Amino acid sequence: MDLDAYVAEHDLEWRRLEHLSSRRRLSAAEADELVALYQRAATHLSVVRSRTPDPALVARLSRLVLAGRSAISPGHRLRLADVGRFFTTGFPLAAYRAWPWWCGVSTAFTAVTFFLMWWVASHPESGRALLSDAAARRLVDTEFAAYYSEFSPETFAFSLWTHNAWLSVQCLASGVLIVPVLWLLWNNALNIAVTGGIMIQYGEADQFFGLITPHGLLELTGVYVAAGVGLRIAGAWIRPPRHLTRTRSLVAAGREGLLVAVGLVALFAISGVIEAFVTPSPLPPALKITIGAAAWLGFLGYVVVFGSAAAQTERTDPPALVAPAPPGRTAPPGLTATRAD
Repeated sequence: MDLDAYVAEHDLEWRRLEHLSSRRRLSAAEADELVALYQRAATHLSVVRSRTPDPALVARLSRLVLAGRSAISPGHRLRLADVGRFFTTGFPLAAYRAWPWWCGVSTAFTAVTFFLMWWVASHPESGRALLSDAAARRLVDTEFAAYYSEFSPETFAFSLWTHNAWLSVQCLASGVLIVPVLWLLWNNALNIAVTGGIMIQYGEADQFFGLITPHGLLELTGVYVAAGVGLRIAGAWIRPPRHLTRTRSLVAAGREGLLVAVGLVALFAISGVIEAFVTPSPLPPALKITIGAAAWLGFLGYVVVFGSAAAQTERTDPPALVAPAPPGRTAPPGLTATRAD
């Protein structure tokens, strides 16, 4: 095949395809022309590859074919409406569906934390087994309070945000294995309990709860939500619903887990701001706790209100029974391609 003659014969078609592919709006006739030129260019690319695979020409035709395909069937672009729909439907619905799991996790590990805290406070020897008297005194006198003001608020908030987001990802990812997520929760409960128990033992209970409560309510709830959703993924694998196979059940639960993971990034950003700016501030402890409690109750109310509304809409607005039949085919008798009323 004479490559130069082939290029001269089809160059005008390729230039026209390039022009139409770069246009944002096309008339009906131009759209039909674009489809036809795209199909021809795909054929030309196949011919060139099989007969005279010139690298430059193959690269040019490949770009044209990709551009034509993108113009004919553009990919989904993230819009502001999609972001709004995620925060009003996607994330709250996924969190709402998993509420028995994360409520159970939060109840169990909150009880474990307070029991261990009481034990350390009531049995000084248990605290000394983990922390020397000198280290405990430094913790009570300076280190615990200094932790919240050691760095600039902006740096501290970003560090907290990334740390908690990473912890939630670990809980979600390891939930299907069950044991790792329980280990992460146990370590988290033990760290809080030992610190709190030593502070209470030295008579600094007010300082401990005054500093940890404003951000801890929202932060720990986010961790428990991540752990609960992770364990829900394991439950979907162990005991799938009757209408789903084990694999489909796992995929569906994992997809909702991804929604929760993205939503928790915003939650941890809020808790990080509270911990970095509100917790170490000179505001009265009661006011700081009120701010933290308001954020925590706001999150719970948001999940309940928006999640239940989305679940109700899903129940009353079922999907279509059958997808529209392709051109040239008819739907099976007795079925329509419209939504059931």
